[in-house]
Amino acid sequence: MRMSCLPVSLYADLSAGRRTLADWFRFAAALGLDGADISVAHLPGRDAASLTPLRRQATDAGVVIPMMVTYTDFTHPDAATRARQVDELRSCIEAATHLGVGYLRVTAGQNHPDIQRDEGIAWACAGLTACVEEARAAGVTLCYENHTIGYGWSHYDFSLPSDIYLEIVRKTEGSGLQLLFDTANNLVNGEEPLPILEAVINRVAVLHVADMARKGVFEPTVVGTGVSPLAALFHRLHQHGFNGWVSVEEGSKTGEEEFWRAIPLVRALWEEAKMALA
Repeated sequence: MRMSCLPVSLYADLSAGRRTLADWFRFAAALGLDGADISVAHLPGRDAASLTPLRRQATDAGVVIPMMVTYTDFTHPDAATRARQVDELRSCIEAATHLGVGYLRVTAGQNHPDIQRDEGIAWACAGLTACVEEARAAGVTLCYENHTIGYGWSHYDFSLPSDIYLEIVRKTEGSGLQLLFDTANNLVNGEEPLPILEAVINRVAVLHVADMARKGVFEPTVVGTGVSPLAALFHRLHQHGFNGWVSVEEGSKTGEEEFWRAIPLVRALWEEAKMALA
């Protein structure tokens, strides 16, 4: 199992310059991770001159950068803004090639006021699939997440309700768009993650392991201390033969010590689920 982490708890420090991505890479290596995920929001630039040194810093620390998260907003009511979001994604794909990133997280977009269900789904499907072939040619896989809210967003994700998410998944079948499945986000909408995973498991390329303190509330907590049914989800993924990256999304904002707590716990739960099938 290849394990990485998305350090949401460190975003404020990374944004303010109190911590660098090189610091994050070294911390990820100290945690025993294989990879260190990053956000596009923290890149020093999108060109090779800016990003080649960053890739070298990860290599020097002993980790790779398997995934970068983006915040694509394909459900904006303005058509010109949606077109710019496609261009933004193209820029992220180019950045990914400079960093050696294999997976880009993409999102449907925000639940902007007055969006009609059918038009929002159509806009999301168009945006999510617009660059799939370009990304594939560049060696990058686009992964659509069952998402809650993006860094800097004002609204929850348009596709947070599972009926909308599953319709977008269905309508993009065969496009080459893959999925990033999050173990906690559906809980925010009061829904259980396991049936939703079951419906999409054939397209899951990457896993986000996250947890919520309570059902029906966006309240990230230390992984393993909330209500996400991790053992059941891991068991089903092992049954299916999932062998992609397992990324711990540490968003509890409780300090570095919780990284040290969450990552061994996820590793242990993952191995327990595997052994249960033996």
